[in-house]
Amino acid sequence: MKVVSRLCFILPVLLLVLSGCSVSKFIPEGRYLLDAVKIESDNRDVRPSQMRGYVRQNPNAKWFSLIKLPMYIYGAAGTDSTKWINRMLYKMGDAPRIYDPELTEETRMQMEQAVRNMGYMGARVDTSEVRKGNRLKVYYRIHTGKPYTVELVTREIDDAGVGDCLKADSVRTLLAPGMRFDVNVLDQERQRITQYLQNWGYYRFNKDFITYQADTLLNSYKVGLTMKLAPYRRRKEDVPAPHRQYYIRNVNFIFDTDLPELDPEALKGMDSVRSGGVSFYYPGKQYLRPQAISDYNQLQPGSLYRMRDVQSTYNALGRLNILKYSNIRFREELQGDSAYLDAYVTLNKNKNQSVAFEIEGTNSAGDLGAAASVSYAHRNLFKGSETFSVKVRGAYEAITGLEGYANNNYTEYGVEAGLNFPEFMFPFLSSDFKRRIRATSEVTVKYNWQIRPEFERTVASAAWSYRWSKHRATHRFDVFDLNYIYMPYRSETFNQYLDEMDQRNPLLRYSYEDLFIVRMGYTYTYNSSGTTSQGVARRNSYSIRFNIEESGNLLYAFSKIVNRRPKNGEAFQMGNIDFAQYVKMDFDYAKNFRIDDRNSLVFHVGLGVAVPYGNSKSLPFEKLYFSGGANSVRGWSVRSLGPGGYRGDENSLDYVNHTGDIKLDLNLEYRTHLFWKLNGAAFIDAGNVWTIRNRELQPEGLFRFDRFYRQLAVAYGLGIRFDLDFLILRFDGGMKAINPMYTGRDRYPIISPDFNRDFAFHFAVGYPF
Repeated sequence: MKVVSRLCFILPVLLLVLSGCSVSKFIPEGRYLLDAVKIESDNRDVRPSQMRGYVRQNPNAKWFSLIKLPMYIYGAAGTDSTKWINRMLYKMGDAPRIYDPELTEETRMQMEQAVRNMGYMGARVDTSEVRKGNRLKVYYRIHTGKPYTVELVTREIDDAGVGDCLKADSVRTLLAPGMRFDVNVLDQERQRITQYLQNWGYYRFNKDFITYQADTLLNSYKVGLTMKLAPYRRRKEDVPAPHRQYYIRNVNFIFDTDLPELDPEALKGMDSVRSGGVSFYYPGKQYLRPQAISDYNQLQPGSLYRMRDVQSTYNALGRLNILKYSNIRFREELQGDSAYLDAYVTLNKNKNQSVAFEIEGTNSAGDLGAAASVSYAHRNLFKGSETFSVKVRGAYEAITGLEGYANNNYTEYGVEAGLNFPEFMFPFLSSDFKRRIRATSEVTVKYNWQIRPEFERTVASAAWSYRWSKHRATHRFDVFDLNYIYMPYRSETFNQYLDEMDQRNPLLRYSYEDLFIVRMGYTYTYNSSGTTSQGVARRNSYSIRFNIEESGNLLYAFSKIVNRRPKNGEAFQMGNIDFAQYVKMDFDYAKNFRIDDRNSLVFHVGLGVAVPYGNSKSLPFEKLYFSGGANSVRGWSVRSLGPGGYRGDENSLDYVNHTGDIKLDLNLEYRTHLFWKLNGAAFIDAGNVWTIRNRELQPEGLFRFDRFYRQLAVAYGLGIRFDLDFLILRFDGGMKAINPMYTGRDRYPIISPDFNRDFAFHFAVGYPF
């Protein structure tokens, strides 16, 4: 901890020294350092943030929007580029941005045009410069004037087929009398109509066929708007013609063959099969069942061409792991007034099987160890792109500080196998239903054997689940999930310890008993950006995760019908082993506010509630909530906070008591890009766990509405993240600010921090939320 305290002293001093490094030597005489760019607008509807994208020259980036440290790092270098230290500082830093008046004028013109396109035809943008020494600030002031509005909207559609389609879609139009004459909205309407017509057979249609004519009334701000449709011409010299609707005629799937030309003659000599009304061509041995593709093919012969069917087919093929990539192309065929498309879908095979080895280091509460695993995957087990995987893992750890045992080693062996089907595996489901839901089915089996000096523990599980996606939402339904926890051995010393702790630690013995958990659950996840969490967001986004699960209800109902009362007077059993009964719900929400290209602010709230009832007095240990750690309140190590104001003791097994039935996490994190692949973060965390039922030795852990907010633990800290594209390595250091486990002065370590007591370091992979 002395090293940490020294670093906390050295870093501010280093930042101060670097900020004092002069960058004047890099500013040519008569030129200025661009210090800031300010945008002001006299119209609330034209926000400065909307115009940021038109700025052609920005000042040097700031860490945490406070200090231009990358520029000062660059300034710490000398001008001699032959020295390695200077070259290194050049790469780490950010060269001073020298003001360019030509880029300022270009920005002014583009910004002015953008505001005029928003309907403010008389808008103007003025610029001014404020100099201080060799630094300069640029101000852009937007004067919008009065907006032009659309008084009348008419259409000139001389194509009967297109006209009928647009009439059927008129309720969705973006154009209406009274709207501001916004060129951006006009272009959005062109794109919307194009997408709509492409989904109604108009294969050759694009937005350039739609034009607008705007007539302004004299001495007024009213516009008469006319939408016009140009006739179809493939080339300028062609005779104008009506736009054609295309029908799918033939669909051909070609395996592992590239077709430079879409010619039916090129398919001759290849083995072919027909299934679901489409043809399949194989240059060699057939390795994929035709039905595995035809069941999810949206390109049906005889149907209208629809762009969304093409995209849906791409998505369906992308879920087949045996395929490396796919490509869909069309060949046109005109017959009189009819237009047809022959689809050629080329498919390339992925590797059928793979083997992977992994070696990792482990660290459990300071006990070091190592683990190794080998995994095997087969991506086409039954010739339907079913993925079978099996993984075998072994781990060893040297346990320290455990007295009274001859062998102080921990070993773990595990094996898990899974079979993933790229479809909704359930009897009597139609192909149309499978096409719509685009689900995957998975069956998994796991076995884990833990050997410690105190006990042996085995966990066996089997699960059957479905997963499907629609737009930016993902659904997971766990139909059946069985977990069997078996304790074949407990040492006499450990049994004596459990007997002694029965009164002080009632959860401890329950955590080391045999138990069945038979659960069912549903998880919903939505991400507005369509991707996972990012360090610095490209735009404002949010994500939602909701999970609900239950366990033991069907078994309890069946046991109640058969026996009415449990044999042992306390709990019903399955195979002479208790089974858990509970319901559990979790909700997570994260909002990412984009400040600029390098900075973002992320807010997260997580809430969980679990209620044991019926056959269970407490949740299984694996299902209890805990606080602290890399993804929670980072001023505490994992499983060391709560419940409520419970302080605990120094016992190595007291982590069992730092659990609860209710969890609340509140997090605020400022993320910034530093340089290269290095990102930084500053965060404030708050949260805790509580119990629903009163534990005799933990009355301060019971959740009560009149005091829970006073039991929120608060932490603050800094983090470093290495973004390696394929994974993110995260290092966070958290300090306790408010500690509900103490009273008096010790309750507020933010006033008098003690690094030995209040600091926690965390290493993790990926972002916390």
